[in-house]
Amino acid sequence: MKRAKDRYPSKSKKIPSNNNRQRRVRNKKILVIGISVVVVVISAILSIALPRIGITPSNNNNNQNKGNLFFLNELLNPTYSSASALGSSNAKVTMIEFGDYQCQYCKRFHSETKDSIIKNFVNTGQVRFLFKDFTINDKPEDKASTLAADASYCAADQGKYWQYYDEVYKNSKGENIKWINTDMLKQFAKNVNVSDIQKFSDCLQSHKHEDIVNKNNNLANSIGLQATPTFLLLSTTDNTLQQQKPIAIVGAQPYSAFEQTIAKIKSSVSAT
Repeated sequence: MKRAKDRYPSKSKKIPSNNNRQRRVRNKKILVIGISVVVVVISAILSIALPRIGITPSNNNNNQNKGNLFFLNELLNPTYSSASALGSSNAKVTMIEFGDYQCQYCKRFHSETKDSIIKNFVNTGQVRFLFKDFTINDKPEDKASTLAADASYCAADQGKYWQYYDEVYKNSKGENIKWINTDMLKQFAKNVNVSDIQKFSDCLQSHKHEDIVNKNNNLANSIGLQATPTFLLLSTTDNTLQQQKPIAIVGAQPYSAFEQTIAKIKSSVSAT
């Protein structure tokens, strides 16, 4: 059985002080999920920041409500139309993954948990699943995470977004160890049968979709996210959309964490 620290999310790396160690321990107490309890995993900053993206009392002024609905729209919809969400548009729960292609905790979620969620919840019409980039492992000299994310949208232009997403995570080697480069990204495109490799290459070389990546990063920063992977789950039924807070699951948590959170959200919808 994996220890809790093995599922701790990717953050900026600093030499830990005593205070940082204590903070990390406190954060782990928030993040680690007990199998026997209903799962609600919300970091301190998320509990403060998430009200900015929606979920305000009905007596707030119209401008505030419009702003909240704008952020909810940004959160709940694909940033790029060719990189559509997985699952039914009528699903009662939406799950958004904020991830970085270099993040090894994101890769762990992908290899250990994602397929079961897709099989049991997305393919059965219960959950709608989206991915948004949060490139926290970028370094100024190469912006490798951004480059990989940009490549995913070049693949999306040819109908291969989710296949490319899977391929990059399957082959992810670590954080800032120079495995991401244009040759490797083109090879991934070939592996998933992107039909026009020259078009893909031209798209990648021109950084055609970097603005999409930046938009996703701006969204993640605006709601206070600090680690990858972070998953936001919320009901998307009309009668509950503005009366709730998204639930955040931080780190490569086990399948049971997602199962219990989805059940909690569905139960709250049934009770309304």
